[in-house]
Amino acid sequence: FATLRAKPKSTVNTHYFCTDEELVYENFYGDFGPLNLAMLYRYCCKLNKKLKYFSLSRKKIVYYTSFDQRKRANAAFLIGAYAVIYLKKTPEEAYRTLLSGSNPPYLPFRDASFGNCTYNLTVLDCLQGVNKALQHGFFDFKTFDVDEYEHYERVENGDFNWIIPGKFLAFSGPHPKSKLENGYPLHAPEAYFPYFKKHNVTSIIRLNKKMYEAKRFTDAGFEHYDLFFIDGSTPSDSIVQRFLNICENADGAIAVHCKAGLGRTGTLIACYIMKHYKFTHAEAIAWIRICRPGSIIGPQQHFLEEKQTMLWLEGDLIRSKQKQRGLDGNFNRVLCGLNDISISDTLNKAQDLDQYKENDSEDKDVEAQNEMTQGDKLNALKTRRQPCSMYILIIKSCFSLEHCALFRLNTSGSTEGSISPLKASRVMAVTSPSAERISRLSTSSGSNLKSISINSRLASSLGNLYAASDDDESKMTSSSSRTGFSVSHISSHLNGSLQLPHRKNHELNNNLYNRNSSSGNSLSSQSNFHSAVTDEYAPAFLYGPYNSSSTVPESIPVSHSHNSTFRQLTDAFLSCFCEQNCSKKKKNHNSA
Repeated sequence: FATLRAKPKSTVNTHYFCTDEELVYENFYGDFGPLNLAMLYRYCCKLNKKLKYFSLSRKKIVYYTSFDQRKRANAAFLIGAYAVIYLKKTPEEAYRTLLSGSNPPYLPFRDASFGNCTYNLTVLDCLQGVNKALQHGFFDFKTFDVDEYEHYERVENGDFNWIIPGKFLAFSGPHPKSKLENGYPLHAPEAYFPYFKKHNVTSIIRLNKKMYEAKRFTDAGFEHYDLFFIDGSTPSDSIVQRFLNICENADGAIAVHCKAGLGRTGTLIACYIMKHYKFTHAEAIAWIRICRPGSIIGPQQHFLEEKQTMLWLEGDLIRSKQKQRGLDGNFNRVLCGLNDISISDTLNKAQDLDQYKENDSEDKDVEAQNEMTQGDKLNALKTRRQPCSMYILIIKSCFSLEHCALFRLNTSGSTEGSISPLKASRVMAVTSPSAERISRLSTSSGSNLKSISINSRLASSLGNLYAASDDDESKMTSSSSRTGFSVSHISSHLNGSLQLPHRKNHELNNNLYNRNSSSGNSLSSQSNFHSAVTDEYAPAFLYGPYNSSSTVPESIPVSHSHNSTFRQLTDAFLSCFCEQNCSKKKKNHNSA
């Protein structure tokens, strides 16, 4: 590992490589790392391949970074974590190696708040967090599904991450209806049902004010709990104990959310991890941020530091009880939820409910004064993230075939920070009245045609989740696009309908989103949706998922090697145009 001022050239005896521009952290405010679990996985795969290459077997491999303090800290975290995971080094051994030489110390990571940093998270803290998570089986790169991770962490696909697989899932708070609001995709509770049921999520804990009816979850068979405390603040001791009791007695996994699913959510999950797995406050913060960047903000960091001793003592007490009663497995789950046997549990629940109602009104007053809360701002920043590039097929016709054109659209990244090319969203957008952002691109100088392009990430959010809508049919927009193709099916889908058109041309299915181990995990059977719209509607913008074997997302073919597939697509589109034109001409002739 080296820190270099200039890009070196590989020699006969040395091979250099760098990931500073490949694996890029997506920041909220002043935060810059650590890089998330998917990027750590991709780095480890990259390095393992290099170590196995025959051509590099006799070369020294040098992973280098620049003197940019932020990139250098992330690079040190990546190679240090590799040493912990694959070389079985202790975090201290790996970090000691990184400190060798005359290089300057590493810049500590910070939280995702706007103000001054008051809590430093070091590279060593992150390595220790990875080591603890590895010891407790929180992740295994042999079975890790990087495509699933990167898909569901995106706002339009649900915005959730597993912190402890099979136990804790952190997600952004649901809303009454699935819709686009100010460019931000909102998802109804029903959107999460298929994924939650498939992965044995049995309980939902809400930490923010009431945005949806809890009955919608309970009617679907889930347990639902309200433990409100103000956005950006720290929980009371009674809320912490109530949260721990619920989680310790839950039969399945628990999905926890606040408004953005970052601050309050990460804080309470960290309390559980510290109590039951004896993570330090820094290790818990580091691991949760690696799983879900931006988690645990401002005073919540110091709150965990203060509660560490108490949570460790409670955890030791529970583990000693479990050890004594270990012969009878039936006692384990009950004892996990009780520090002291009490007969006033019903009273405590009533008190918590009263406190929630009081706090709910207080929260409304606070939000009325401040207009936007911390969670609103974090959500707004996260939704700006876009894929670096995508191939867009724009078919535009004024009843003539020569107006078909293929464009490549490079979208600009977030103004808050660079966006990794690995984070291309696996969604699609369609030309429908529900699309909020419409831009027009000029064609060549000899043509005055304008091509419609839609922000795919926003316009397709409801195409990636089961939508739940109470809108009347009168509110549903059904219109024809300028190409002559009906988009009523797409409009109804964006308004909440799940009735999708059937596939017609199976051979044109070039944009299915397939994952190796969990092809059925999409919240809305997105494979069916992709294939249906690919074949049914020509004026659609399509691009496929990231392929781990390539640095460019799969897309509508544009290279010479894919001429055959592209020809099939073109023939299908042209035939549709011909059929539309013929029918229009015939109708005009009959009316004449």
